[in-house]
Amino acid sequence: MKHIGIDLGTANTIIYMKGKGIVLREPSVVAVENGGKRAVAVGREAKLMLGKTPGSIKALCPLRDGVIAEFDATSAMLRHFFKKVSGNTIFSRPKVIICIPYGVTEVERRAVEDVTLEAGAQSVALIEEPVAAAIGAGLKIADARGSMIVDIGGGTTEVAVLSYGGIVLSTSLRTAGNELDDAISAYIKKKYNVLIGDVTAETLKKNIGSAHPSFDRGVMEVRGRNLLNGLPAIINVNSAEIREAMGDGIRTIVEGIKTTLENTPPELSADIYDMGIVLAGGGALLPGLDMMVTHHTGIRTFVAKNPIDCVAHGIGRVIESGQLSDAVTFRTR
Repeated sequence: MKHIGIDLGTANTIIYMKGKGIVLREPSVVAVENGGKRAVAVGREAKLMLGKTPGSIKALCPLRDGVIAEFDATSAMLRHFFKKVSGNTIFSRPKVIICIPYGVTEVERRAVEDVTLEAGAQSVALIEEPVAAAIGAGLKIADARGSMIVDIGGGTTEVAVLSYGGIVLSTSLRTAGNELDDAISAYIKKKYNVLIGDVTAETLKKNIGSAHPSFDRGVMEVRGRNLLNGLPAIINVNSAEIREAMGDGIRTIVEGIKTTLENTPPELSADIYDMGIVLAGGGALLPGLDMMVTHHTGIRTFVAKNPIDCVAHGIGRVIESGQLSDAVTFRTR
């Protein structure tokens, strides 16, 4: 019997298999035929098609703000991933633990369960994303000491204080990687009258983006469409401009962390001051973000080892140890 854990992210899907570790890492993108449910491409292949498809094909990101926005497309994407890691027989249907953002509605929880079973899972259990991220980051959340994890994904930023194995309080922000990409696109459009795509904005963020001036990363050539004459355009954008474009979004994340700290019970605040704040998720890789959080909170902040994989590794540790098997009820078909 295959047991797998899924970090079903807005930007990327990562799958952990019991005994094997991470076996799949793909963008959460699917290309489908218009008017139909058949997937033409999934993952990396589909991401290359974003903004380039003919009228008969639609490339889309089926998750938005950490929850399912396109049920059929998400089901097709997961079915493809299951086939890739587990095979295509009735005997290979996996038992799945999948993460969800903290504080989602009952309808959103049910949608994740339904889509996972629809895609071919034998059973499904849910684990809250901050808990999985904290376990994957190596935090000892079962202890009486308080700890803080900030998981910056594609659709949401989860700020959580944990103690005794659970979440004491959490703040879920819709400001995350995708919104930073949108801010970069809007900045380029306003300043240069040049329209760029989502993939280009993400590339700018990854290649020359930073949260602090001491991490300036040079200049990058950008290609887009001139909005004044409709012709292709080439411009040069520097790291300071990308930092300015992302400024409001980064400040929103920092304010979310400060708000959570302000509402934390005093005893746990003292623990967090001693242990520090841990950043996880793809957004944690933004150079200088840990320095920015430290500056505004006065608390030592550091990036987890392999931050992108923290949630997947956290679910993996649950699967390997079975430590939550009594606390989590699997739903079966």
